Amino acid sequence: MNKKIWMGGAVGLMAVLAAVMMLRGKRADVQPVTGEVLSAKQLFVQAEGLKDKGEIIEARQQYQKILSDYPDFPEVEKVQKDLETLNMSLIFSNTEAPDKTVIHEVQTGDTLERVAKKYGTTIDLIKRSNNLSTDVIKVGQKLRIWTGKFNVFVDKSQNLLTLRDGEEILKVYQVSTGEGNVTPIGKFKIESRLIDPVWFNKGLVVPPESPQNVLGTRWLGFDLKGYGIHGTIDPETIGQQVTAGCVRMRNEDVEEIFSIVPIGTEVVIVD
Repeated sequence: MNKKIWMGGAVGLMAVLAAVMMLRGKRADVQPVTGEVLSAKQLFVQAEGLKDKGEIIEARQQYQKILSDYPDFPEVEKVQKDLETLNMSLIFSNTEAPDKTVIHEVQTGDTLERVAKKYGTTIDLIKRSNNLSTDVIKVGQKLRIWTGKFNVFVDKSQNLLTLRDGEEILKVYQVSTGEGNVTPIGKFKIESRLIDPVWFNKGLVVPPESPQNVLGTRWLGFDLKGYGIHGTIDPETIGQQVTAGCVRMRNEDVEEIFSIVPIGTEVVIVD
């Protein structure tokens, strides 16, 4: 995959944010208010108001316009973070989103597992977005289903993992990758999902509750044996190249990702 093309995506955005922060640090003088900044500020105020009123979709549209049209807006870092928060709120809510969701009416014989498989999603995401406390569903019940196609992009040089829906960036996470650049590059598929995984380490079986279990609370295994995305018992190592080859996340982050990405999700890793 051509990383230069991707620079327009998550890594490019992070570079923009870094450049903006550096520029702001060097220039302490008050900058004149231009028409462009004023327009961006108006959009920002509108977006904040929409967000406060719970109008997620409309607020997202305003934030997205700021990022695409006004990358030099002084509050661009906050805009990106607010947009990520809204993206997650939308995914886990029961709000209908154009071209992203459908309403499934439960039929005789339906189970959450069957419905999740039909739409290429996860049981957890269906439950969370429909406020279900159990796996029991009833005939005639209407379920809001997210139908977007999630994928994951990992940049080892930046230690960043980007969750996307198609080409749309949803959220960027800081991660750890392999020491000595040992994390493999290429395209992979998630083929296993485990809660509180057992760690098999050189013939030793390390149970989930052990303080020596480096996998943390979740495991998303690749179709390359021994590699995957997992949590951690050492959150202070996040952002460093210190793993044996896997992609390591904070537990709260991997739990969020785990709820969203189903078996078969594509993972692309680049240097």
